[in-house]
Amino acid sequence: MRLGDAGAPPTPPGTRVVLDVRSLRDPDRAPVTAAYLRGLLGAFAAEPLDGEAFVILLELGSEDPTGAFPGLPVVGRRRLPITRIFRSGALTVDPFLVRAAAFGSGRRRRDGGSAAGRAVAHAVGGALPIGPGLPVVATLLDLAPWELPDPYQRSPAARFGQRLRAQLLRDAEAVIVGSAAVATAATRLLRIRPARLRVVPLAAGDAYAPLSIEGTEVGDAQRAALAAERERLGLPERYLVSTGRHDARHDLGTLFDALARLAVAGRPPRLAKAVPWPPRVLLVGTTPDDRAAAARAAAAAGVGDLLHYAPALPAEQLARLVAGARAAVHPVVSEAAGLAVLDALAAGTPVIASVVGALPGIVGAAGLLVEPRDPDRLAAALRAAWTDDRVHRGIAGAAARAASGRRTWADVARDTRAVYAEVAGAE
Repeated sequence: MRLGDAGAPPTPPGTRVVLDVRSLRDPDRAPVTAAYLRGLLGAFAAEPLDGEAFVILLELGSEDPTGAFPGLPVVGRRRLPITRIFRSGALTVDPFLVRAAAFGSGRRRRDGGSAAGRAVAHAVGGALPIGPGLPVVATLLDLAPWELPDPYQRSPAARFGQRLRAQLLRDAEAVIVGSAAVATAATRLLRIRPARLRVVPLAAGDAYAPLSIEGTEVGDAQRAALAAERERLGLPERYLVSTGRHDARHDLGTLFDALARLAVAGRPPRLAKAVPWPPRVLLVGTTPDDRAAAARAAAAAGVGDLLHYAPALPAEQLARLVAGARAAVHPVVSEAAGLAVLDALAAGTPVIASVVGALPGIVGAAGLLVEPRDPDRLAAALRAAWTDDRVHRGIAGAAARAASGRRTWADVARDTRAVYAEVAGAE
């Protein structure tokens, strides 16, 4: 909306969208992509547009996950062969399969689809189609394959696949990113033309909100449920939480070194006896392989007894644990989406995070930011948030203000539809 305009921007006409939703069937493989699709499709389904329609791409033999979004106007389904068995080779195979599935899906139709014949392919995550015959909108949620080539481009197949992805991103009519910082990085790393980048800030999950006021019926029920969950996980009343897939993007080694430094430094003399020292950290969303690797690294650092683990949890349960934490910890070396931090702030929980990618713009005054791979500074931030009530009140207050003015997935859906309309109208 231009300065001086009155009212909200006009609602764009409905568009026919070809969308790959395979990540929804296996969220552990791509949790950020799955979370993005859940938020976006939920908002599309809650407020459908006249003429809007979706052709979804699925794996052979899999159930349709869009059944979880009643009201989403799905007018077609295309089944793709299972490619994950090819591992890195899937990066090369998928674009051709997606192209074949998308071919013809955007033709002008009036059979319950887009009456105006406007159509786009929206690529989220890894698989972008090669020349699908309709304009492509891509959402870029991850820069790790190019920021961290050693773990993500080890094999010739992975290197070729990521080069192909970069070229397909450059060829897309529009590339959606969550922040201006990520747009700048995409231009530098992938040579995407700035004119093709669209900044659409993301949103927290709908389940995330601060705990209700203690002494109210809802607040007391929430705290009772939280206490039961803490007991089940062996958590003390004060704890830190770290969510998300704990892979090469995450800097857990620095977190463990920081905890070890706190242990060696000794217990602060003014810390209440009821508060454990060093801080206890709950790692949520760990797969069995994640947990085994984290446990080995923590044991080597001498802090294995400070960690608690939980698998992927239902949204409401995870939201309570995040809302009840002293702070959320997000030490990373690459972060283009920041969904875990957005979730924490929506719950009114301050954040300790790395100065990486999208995070400085998201966190602002609602947390403590440190350079990645710096255990001394991370230890200082952990100590301040854990022991200094004045510091904690300041960042927690900023987090509460961020929660009250939070962006929603309805906002993301509105802005994404505007990109669809722009790109489809440019055909």
